Amino acid sequence: MKNLQIVFMGTPEFAVETLKEIISENFKVVGVVTAPDRPAGRGRKISVSPVKEFALEKEIPVLQPTNLKSEEFLSDLKSLQPNLQVVVAFRMLPKIVWQLPEYGTFNLHASLLPQYRGAAPINWALINGEKITGISTFFIDEKIDTGEMILQKEVSISEEENAGKLHHKLMKEGAKLVVHTLNEIQKGAVKTLLQPEIPFPKEAPKLNSENTKIDWNQSPTEIYNKIRGLSPYPGAWCFLQNGTDQLRCKIFKARTASENRHLSVGKIFLSGKELHIALKKGSIIVEEIQLPGKRKMKVNELLNGFIFKENAHMA
Repeated sequence: MKNLQIVFMGTPEFAVETLKEIISENFKVVGVVTAPDRPAGRGRKISVSPVKEFALEKEIPVLQPTNLKSEEFLSDLKSLQPNLQVVVAFRMLPKIVWQLPEYGTFNLHASLLPQYRGAAPINWALINGEKITGISTFFIDEKIDTGEMILQKEVSISEEENAGKLHHKLMKEGAKLVVHTLNEIQKGAVKTLLQPEIPFPKEAPKLNSENTKIDWNQSPTEIYNKIRGLSPYPGAWCFLQNGTDQLRCKIFKARTASENRHLSVGKIFLSGKELHIALKKGSIIVEEIQLPGKRKMKVNELLNGFIFKENAHMA
């Protein structure tokens, strides 16, 4: 049995669950590497990462480098004497860092690699209407998410799940898979596989203003998948043209419908307390929306005070 001395690298809540599981299974974590503290919110109050917060509670040494190649960071990292590094939702590591420990550095990725390499695998699996996704552990190499596979687990996606729910499910399953991987490494039983070469792997690029905008020319199912794939964060967005006002709004929850009243694409129509957006075939019923400067609200709340003009449409 190998005596593991682990440095854990991660930043968001998704990574905390894995760190908790590692500690609860009595693996030795000699240090944590996470993002530097940053000012956040209107008051610019200093915000610490969820991983740092948890590590401090457990009295684990914390490193917060701004430069992963700096002499100071590399010296501090070596002083922890890790023989294995575990990475969950962190930055791309330089070779000098990932090749440092004797037993290597492995990463948890929220997809069934080689599909959905990149920054936003959970969102893109939903946007693309996948029925199955999963989690993978692999040893890091020079490229992004391409290293030799250790373990994978499939996870089913229900039609009602949004990015928040799938994130939570994969966070829990991912923590277990990391512990399984650690057990295999500890026993010296790891067998790796090269990632298969597939002609056109689906990608998971970073989300931006362009790829999160709703295209009302798509089918009801495609639009529904985009909305749930970006909910609760960052939110699928569009313009609401209401008279002379053009409002940039976000839609967080919707469902598909067959009715469109033969209206032009994007035209808004009300049916009882339902807010429909006409499409080429059928419509989208908006259930949760956020207007600029306002909080997220259910559509029945919006309809209590907001007046839609006759020409109101989404663009």
